Amino acid sequence: MSRRSSPRSADPASELLPISYVWETPNRRPRRAEWDIPDPAASGRLTPAMRARLERIVRRAPEVMVKITGRTKGVAHLKSHLAYITRNGDLDAETEQGATLAGRSGLKDLQQRWEDDASLDGKRRRDGSLSINIILSMPAGTDAVAVKDSARAFAIETFGDNHDYVFVQHLDNKHPHVHLTVRSLGHNGKRLNPRKADLQAWRERFAGELRLRGIAAEATPRRTRGQVRKADRGAVVALRRRKIVPDVDRLARTEVLSEVRGGRTAKHPWDEQIKSRQDAIRRRYLDYAAQLQRSGAAADEALARQIRQFVDDMPAIETRRHALKNELSELASSRRRDAKQDIDAQRHDKTRGDERTR
Repeated sequence: MSRRSSPRSADPASELLPISYVWETPNRRPRRAEWDIPDPAASGRLTPAMRARLERIVRRAPEVMVKITGRTKGVAHLKSHLAYITRNGDLDAETEQGATLAGRSGLKDLQQRWEDDASLDGKRRRDGSLSINIILSMPAGTDAVAVKDSARAFAIETFGDNHDYVFVQHLDNKHPHVHLTVRSLGHNGKRLNPRKADLQAWRERFAGELRLRGIAAEATPRRTRGQVRKADRGAVVALRRRKIVPDVDRLARTEVLSEVRGGRTAKHPWDEQIKSRQDAIRRRYLDYAAQLQRSGAAADEALARQIRQFVDDMPAIETRRHALKNELSELASSRRRDAKQDIDAQRHDKTRGDERTR
């Protein structure tokens, strides 16, 4: 008896995998966002939330930055940090209760209150943190008032029920940003210990607050934008600024230089994983561009063109090791060219000298 093949769906969208793959984070998410929930009738059809986010991504909405800059370990460290973010009381601070602390007297009151609270925390280990320090930032040109209002709403939503905090806006930098310092110990007796998934959720929440205030903002992972190289750690960047070669740079350079000199290429499984993931992401974008193109609607065709241009403009799939290897290979080639030119120049000078002595 012949096996009958199942009929193909008349709706191409039903055969597409969800577009949310391109902006999923590689780590576990604490909750499912609205743009991750597919249409129950056809998982490949763009829901309004999916389309809105896709449009923001391909139109390159500014990316928010939410970064943990450090933790204060002792009372003296905490006081120093609070003095830093308030510029020794020159900048007003705002607490979780909405109170504004102005001047040095306000700063001293805050420092004393948090010091008293710290002394009552008998369960804190000697190396345990008193506070977690966070920066919320947007690119230059973003409305500073909207950034501060969004940071306030973010702090209330994220920490207001369980943690004391204080935040201060800094405008002495081209990027409007807010310093948010949160007491590690919550009112429920548990300590704040954010993970990668929490940081991504914080980014998305801050971006959402900005959008509510009319600021185009996104919070996508690097992979969504075709970037595969991680940002360098702050300590590494600081060493480079001081003209000190970090161990990570020295070790990477030694390894890659050995490959270049030996004419071999070390295979790393994660390189193939990165390439495979990026190929899948770019295919998913183009599949949805094709679906939009087929609709015939002017708005869909315009979005399809933007998606294709976005993919075309993505950077090459290049890890930090690849970039370093290319740099060293080019340096070696440049030195060989210079050496050859020097030899040719010496031969030319010798020939002219011999002609003069004849």
